[in-house]
Amino acid sequence: MDLFDDTPGDNTPEFSVSEIAGTVKKLIEAELGWVRVRGEVGRVVLARSGHMYFDLKDDKSVLSCMTWKGQVAGLAMHPEEGMEVIVEGKMTASGFQSKFGLNAQRIAIAGEGALMAMLEKRKKKLGAEGLFDESAKRPLPYLPEIIGVVTSLQGAVIRDILHRLRDRFPRKVLIWPVAVQGEACAPEVTRAIQGFNALTPGGALPRPDLLIVARGGGSIEDLWGFNEENVARAAAASAIPLISAVGHETDTTLIDFVSDKRAPTPTAAAEMAVPVRLDLIAGLDAWEARLSRAVSRGIEDRRQKHAALVRVLPRADALLADPNQRFDRIAELLPRALKQMTQAKGSALMQTVTGLRPGVLRARIDREGERISDRHARLSIGLKRSVERKRQELEGTAARLRPGRLGDETRRQRDALSRLSPRLDAVFTTRLKGLSDRLAALERTRMTLGYQATLARGFAVVREGDTLITGAKAAENATSIEIEFADGRVSLDGKKGA
Repeated sequence: MDLFDDTPGDNTPEFSVSEIAGTVKKLIEAELGWVRVRGEVGRVVLARSGHMYFDLKDDKSVLSCMTWKGQVAGLAMHPEEGMEVIVEGKMTASGFQSKFGLNAQRIAIAGEGALMAMLEKRKKKLGAEGLFDESAKRPLPYLPEIIGVVTSLQGAVIRDILHRLRDRFPRKVLIWPVAVQGEACAPEVTRAIQGFNALTPGGALPRPDLLIVARGGGSIEDLWGFNEENVARAAAASAIPLISAVGHETDTTLIDFVSDKRAPTPTAAAEMAVPVRLDLIAGLDAWEARLSRAVSRGIEDRRQKHAALVRVLPRADALLADPNQRFDRIAELLPRALKQMTQAKGSALMQTVTGLRPGVLRARIDREGERISDRHARLSIGLKRSVERKRQELEGTAARLRPGRLGDETRRQRDALSRLSPRLDAVFTTRLKGLSDRLAALERTRMTLGYQATLARGFAVVREGDTLITGAKAAENATSIEIEFADGRVSLDGKKGA
């Protein structure tokens, strides 16, 4: 009998689809538990759930990879399409769709060439956004009060910076310790730059006036944390001027392009941060000496000019000679001028007095009397004429008012009044009826709105004398109560009012 006979009814065991899928899953996870795979990143998808999916491929095959939401934050870097990487993780299979894939838990760049390619890609992206423009860079303060340093507390970098600052110009230094290589480098440097910017100027922990981000030399892998995009963006967004001093002079990182100033070494960064105090003192001494010489020379020049002006100016007696002569001449002419003016005024007074003699006044009075008499005579004649004219007008009016003429006018007026009287009576009657109807309507309204109409509907008014009682408490305190109904009033003692 053929052992491989697949005809129905043989002894070959049967499996369900789920059993086959589970067996394949166990075989893959048992044989390929933890693997390390090298390849080129294909499409990358970050789902809304937070999981990340990407393809890893070579020239023949494609391997699906996934990193769960809780694992994404632990990745040293995020894959980008076209990047050559080395991925470590566990192989797994999905029984639902008969698919297998790699649960990527570690991702690293595969070689220095891939790192440089990725760095060049990031440089082009950030450069296109304008983060490298010179117009975006801020000038460094000439003499900062407080300097913030972002570096590691281990190694010679921080000692070199502090030593150089102390030698040149001692300043207050705030140190934010960070990891300067490895997976923790980029997030810690980013938080340090943002943390310094979040401090309040002049607060209990004051905000620095200048930042230095420093690290010693190393390979491109060692310096890669300073090539991360989040570090570059934090440096570009810093409101505090920033000096980058990462690596040696030949090392270049992404933070160097976005910083306000790049220093070849950490020691050079300290030299850029502050001037030399002794040089400033020497300069001040030189400026003080120059200022003193300039002041002395200016005073001497002004003294010489003053002496020259004194020699040119005339003496005081020479300046006053002409005014004194003019004063003497005026003093001589003044008495004679006063006499002449007195004589002129006397002559004018005599002429005025001559016109006021008794004879002249009497002649003038006579002339005025004659003019008044003439006007009196003319006024009498005018009054007589006016009286005569008024008398004639009065006689004409009296003639018009004779009894016969007056009776005719009276009859005409009486006839007109007789014609108008019926019309006036009708208008008056109509007007009087309208006013009477309106008065009756107002009376009905008043009765409706009055409280007597309310009493007729079953209500009552309670009084104590002339005072209304509107509450139970006031009724309890009242000495006597009177209740008014629609048909009369009743007191507490039972007496009925009108």
